[in-house]
Amino acid sequence: MRGLFVTFEGIDRSGKTTQARLLAEVLGDEALGVREPGGTPAGEHVRDLLKDAAIPLGAEAEALLFAAARAELVAGVIRPALEEGRVVVSDRFLDSSLAYQGGARGLGVDEVERINRFATGGLVPDLTFLLEIDPAAAAERVGESDRFEDEGSSLQQAVLEAYERLVAADPGRWRRIDATRAPSEVHAQVMAAVDAARSGARA
Repeated sequence: MRGLFVTFEGIDRSGKTTQARLLAEVLGDEALGVREPGGTPAGEHVRDLLKDAAIPLGAEAEALLFAAARAELVAGVIRPALEEGRVVVSDRFLDSSLAYQGGARGLGVDEVERINRFATGGLVPDLTFLLEIDPAAAAERVGESDRFEDEGSSLQQAVLEAYERLVAADPGRWRRIDATRAPSEVHAQVMAAVDAARSGARA
């Protein structure tokens, strides 16, 4: 039986990493936690490059680097785990590229999606959580800085609006969660949705 592919999306410092970790920990050996970009030797090098604000990159280069790292992760890690029947929990996936480069950077969601369809072989998450928080509130949280956060709240607001359009286009896959609440409360809502999805898959 194919496993379940769960992803966490949202603006920077919305709590994605925390929630992805909590979910993977609760599911134990049944789950595999991954992050984007990263998860493979090539992906981790791409991650270092993309997070280094001292290295100038155009929007097109950003999109292609994310897609290259994603291609390695899908082929080498995600698909094999799903074929084993595991729950793959990913801190970001394709929707991040659609929101950041496709929407906020202005490359066009359709163009970025086309690139990533090639990179992932058309793999789409079964369940995606959008952790919603105002950019100003997110900026007050402690976290690691990178090229995207350094651009300030205007980019984050554009990303948030892009996510809204993605949810509207595919509402069945998305679950919106108020990320301003305590992590334990957010986790409880995540678990309820994942349990429901797993029950549906077994039915």
